[in-house]
Amino acid sequence: MSLMKRLRLIFSAKASKALDRAEDPNETLDYSYQKMLEMQQKVRRGVADVATSRKRLELQMKQLQQGSDKLTNQAQQALGQGREDLAREALTRKSGLANQLTDLQVQHAQLQAEEEKLTLASQRLQAKIEAFRTKKETLKATYNAAKATTTVNEAFSGISEEMGDVGLAIERAEDKTAQMQARSGAIDELIASGALEDKLALGGGDDIDRELAALSSSTDVEAELAQLKAAAGGGAVTAGEEAKAIDASGPDEAAVDASAETERTKEES
Repeated sequence: MSLMKRLRLIFSAKASKALDRAEDPNETLDYSYQKMLEMQQKVRRGVADVATSRKRLELQMKQLQQGSDKLTNQAQQALGQGREDLAREALTRKSGLANQLTDLQVQHAQLQAEEEKLTLASQRLQAKIEAFRTKKETLKATYNAAKATTTVNEAFSGISEEMGDVGLAIERAEDKTAQMQARSGAIDELIASGALEDKLALGGGDDIDRELAALSSSTDVEAELAQLKAAAGGGAVTAGEEAKAIDASGPDEAAVDASAETERTKEES
């Protein structure tokens, strides 16, 4: 296939596709119906023209018949007066009119037959137009209903361009949400396993540091409780309680301070 033939084929295919998209069945049906009405008008004008010509021939035939009758009377009058020459002249003219009348009668018969043919064609065309009009309205109603149904179905199924854009936006939002949830879960697992340090955790450090901090906090609480008991009892802390507090605190500085405070309380008492 040559280059020009391929170009012609591609152009024809593109043009056909473009025309197919631009074609509206409603407009096409209405245009076809309008053309049929115009054709009917032409047929009716043709019938009217033929009928007019037929009437004109009938008038001419009538005039020729009247002229022929008049010449017959003149020939009779001429013979009555003994003027055979005038009678012969009148009959000669009558013969010419008779020939013309015969030609007009032939034309009249032809026009009458043509008129009948056109009248029959007009009636058939009228019947076809009525049938086409009914079919046209049915097809238009069916097409419009199918078009509306297709539009609704496309809207619900997301095939249409508008709903397609909305569907893509929803899919992107869902993907981002799932990605963020997966990332959050992974970070939580890493923090829980200790592989990732939680910078916001109080005290910081690893598990051992957190346990030591909790133990130190518990020791401070015991020491302070012993101090409050000593102050509330007005006396000193018993040796067992002090030893318990010291053992609980260990070499903790808070426990040492609590013991010193207890000794001062004894001295003042």
